[in-house]
Amino acid sequence: MRVTKALLGQHFGELAYLRGLVYYKLSPFEQRAFAGFTKSLSRTAYRLSSNLLTVVPPFIVGYFVFTETEKTFHQMCRKNPEDYVNDK
Repeated sequence: MRVTKALLGQHFGELAYLRGLVYYKLSPFEQRAFAGFTKSLSRTAYRLSSNLLTVVPPFIVGYFVFTETEKTFHQMCRKNPEDYVNDK
């Protein structure tokens, strides 16, 4: 297979030239990593507070159901001392 002169010295990503296609690139050294950090914190707090009333009550109900079920289970696992009063 013979490489044409147009492809000699080209990198893999630059093998073809497409007309009308424009690439915009920004160096990673010129980007601001924390550009909207304060806005994002306030937006996150707003989103959490707006969903608080829909998320927290089911968790509270689930917690109370779980704890009462565990109490009942441990209570049922214990032996009744009245059954063993006359044993010697």
